[in-house]
Amino acid sequence: MKIEKRKIVLNQLGYLLDKEKRAISTEASPFSVVDKNTNSIVFSGEAFGPIFDQASSEQVYVLDFSDIQEEGDYYIKQSESKSLSFPISEKPYESLQNGVLKAFYFLRCGMELKEEYAGVWKHKACHTSKGKVLNEPHLELDCSGGWHDAGDYGKYTVAAAKALADLLLAYQTYPQSFLSTISIPESDGIIPDILHEARYELEWLLKMQNLRDGGVFHKVTTLAFPGLDVMPEEDEHDLYLCPVSSTATASFVAVLALASTVYRAIDEAFSIRCLEAARKSWSWLESNPEMVLFKNPEEVSTGEYGDSSDLDERYWAAAQMYHATKEEVYHHAFKELFLKDFKKCELGWTNVSGYGTLSYLSLNIAEADDSIQNELKREWVGLANALLQQKKTNGYPTSLRENDFIWGSNMVLLNHAMTLLYAFHFSGKESFEQGALAQLDYLLGCNPLGYSYVTGFGANSIQNPHYRPAVGDGIEAPIPGMIAGGPNKGLQDEYAKQVLDGYPPSKCFVDHQDSYSTNEITIYWNSPAIFVLAHFNDLDINKNDI
Repeated sequence: MKIEKRKIVLNQLGYLLDKEKRAISTEASPFSVVDKNTNSIVFSGEAFGPIFDQASSEQVYVLDFSDIQEEGDYYIKQSESKSLSFPISEKPYESLQNGVLKAFYFLRCGMELKEEYAGVWKHKACHTSKGKVLNEPHLELDCSGGWHDAGDYGKYTVAAAKALADLLLAYQTYPQSFLSTISIPESDGIIPDILHEARYELEWLLKMQNLRDGGVFHKVTTLAFPGLDVMPEEDEHDLYLCPVSSTATASFVAVLALASTVYRAIDEAFSIRCLEAARKSWSWLESNPEMVLFKNPEEVSTGEYGDSSDLDERYWAAAQMYHATKEEVYHHAFKELFLKDFKKCELGWTNVSGYGTLSYLSLNIAEADDSIQNELKREWVGLANALLQQKKTNGYPTSLRENDFIWGSNMVLLNHAMTLLYAFHFSGKESFEQGALAQLDYLLGCNPLGYSYVTGFGANSIQNPHYRPAVGDGIEAPIPGMIAGGPNKGLQDEYAKQVLDGYPPSKCFVDHQDSYSTNEITIYWNSPAIFVLAHFNDLDINKNDI
């Protein structure tokens, strides 16, 4: 496959007025920034470089036009090359944030998506039947609702917990970024739509708790994936609730405790319900101190979401329960888990420890062990500094190393951005904030392939995500606001193997519906983007006081 290369790549959604503005070029010649409406040159500069970018095997140059401080629409001219046009404004990412959030609505399961809210992407209600508890064939439970996890129609507890945490933290940290509505059925102009949307998932998640003992089912899916062109309402195979795991149960405890805190001032009854459910599942964890890890039963071939440890999930659960209740039993459990040897600043679904760390760091000094807080803050800022150092060695504006171009590399990218933003909150160092913004530049087009990895946003955005309704609905345009997994040097699907063999890591991406290992969408690739976008849409607020 021949990869079409643009000589100048940049953030296709635009640049913030008072922040750094950089594009990347493969040419060394001087460049000019031109006003799109008047064709007048507003800035001229020299290309900085060369810089060898290891992950793309390219020699590149940086085009810095940060001195432009006037709103407008522009393009870059360099020798015979001309870039895509782009805006510079105070808030270039407002519509993008709304679109990325609205994508969760399009992933809803168990309800009709009406034309009033879904437009041409409407469809009938799906997966409304009860689920059978695997190995207990006579027990059937309501498991309707929630979000389809990804390109398939499964719903997975550990994935849901990561996605919900990102949304709830985004609202908690940047409430002023969520004042506008995104047109969903619950929109009322009173409760922010992000909380309406999160609650739709939380209501489903509560159904995943085994009420007999508090353990939480790992997932609910059919036994196998449906065909790629099967619409949600056409997938009528039996649903199965798969066995309880300690990772699912601890993640459930953590995110329900977080939800109880967030919703306390909005809906006290729901807040209490969340905390009571979290307490019940904490009791299960206490009764099951050994790891209960999940493996797909022999008859199940849908996504496994397996793990090798539950220490990070238990750590997050203890921190969040202490934050919600201030009860010493949870503080004691947290301090014991803190002493265990595992990374404590991770924000993925396989290691959720960072959410526990953030919860503990948000406690008042009187409520926490200051030596633990200081150590955790040092570890967090140290990781952020390492990310900035990696970014400096790359030609493109990203902290990703060659080994980070894995399945879901764009989640890694956005998790890095979240890490950098929290380091900015903790330290006040503007370089952390700028490092986070650079990750956004990369996502939105300033990358070796020149793609905006968000459907419907950017002049060269992806068009063919691996997502069943995008294939089955007969509509040419994809649902907007969905983030693709991104380059994956592992090439774990047949189409990618056929067309990308031999390509460098950051070019191992293909915009094709069959490439699930590079071009699938998921809730937890969208969710960290919400946090990052909310920060840059809320710059009038003091960010150093969290």
